[in-house]
Amino acid sequence: MLTRQLWLGPSIHPVYARLICAEMKRRGFLPFDILAGTRLNWEALHHDNHFLSFDQMQRLLNHLLTLSQCPWLGIEVGGHTDVSAHGAAGYAAIAAADVGSAVGVLQRYASLRQNIAAFRPVDGPVPALVLDEKILIPELREYLLGHFTAAILRLMETLTGEPLTEHIVLHWPLPEPPWAEAYTGLAREIRFGATELRILLPEGYLQTACLAADMDAERLALRDCENQLQRLSRGGSLSQRIKQHLLACESVYPTLAQVAEREHMAPRTLIRHLADEDQRYQDLLDEVRSDLACWLLSRTDMSIESVAEKLGYQDPTNFSRTFRRWLGMPPRAFRQQR
Repeated sequence: MLTRQLWLGPSIHPVYARLICAEMKRRGFLPFDILAGTRLNWEALHHDNHFLSFDQMQRLLNHLLTLSQCPWLGIEVGGHTDVSAHGAAGYAAIAAADVGSAVGVLQRYASLRQNIAAFRPVDGPVPALVLDEKILIPELREYLLGHFTAAILRLMETLTGEPLTEHIVLHWPLPEPPWAEAYTGLAREIRFGATELRILLPEGYLQTACLAADMDAERLALRDCENQLQRLSRGGSLSQRIKQHLLACESVYPTLAQVAEREHMAPRTLIRHLADEDQRYQDLLDEVRSDLACWLLSRTDMSIESVAEKLGYQDPTNFSRTFRRWLGMPPRAFRQQR
């Protein structure tokens, strides 16, 4: 089971949410309808690069799967995922010497964009790509598998300049659905009910040269990837580190001065660095408390008074008033709705 720190912490680059929104706009939906009830802001989503949490992505995907009435929506979105969506790792991949090296780059640096899953190349008489799922979200699994599969197929066609779907066999780790026809464009043959997602490739395919192979460009992109990976190992951006710390707090939350001391800087310096990321400490604190309140109200049987106390509110009435400001409804109504 996912801990609240992992579920509510920054985990997914917003580009993947933007891709879903773009698909919904192609289907004729307006921004207001696309984000209705998700607690996401259109401008912030499309102009900030602050990572989303699994909780935010789940709210968005659940809403859009219902709105679109398209269970195979992940395939549609993945098919429109360009190399640029993968960031520096995408640019390093297209500059790699061959397909196997390109997929290896994406596997190594997957965490720079998301912590859900990554393909790994498996060489041999029947070469393959196998999806290692790091996080299992059952109700969203079909969407995520579809997105990952269609996106990697589009990437490989970009790498080689040749269509691939007529030459592969796809092992799909879910039962055959009533809309199985929507999957026919992914591969020559699809075998449902497999133990893992595996794409069987033509013999020698992983050694196929990349059209844009460029050692100098690859070296520069890989250096950028390594720098990002090092920053990530130190906890990511300042706002990401602060949010993870706040998510681990119980009942008592630190003041801005205490957070500044923890980050080994003066309060004014902390405020300035957060402003550089378009963030404010109070906004981060409100966001964490709001997310935790929703988590506790929807996933536990704790009383509203206990939830208020856990979030540092001595007066349940004050908590209810604040929650109404956050969500537009009182805690009890939110729990009943969930």
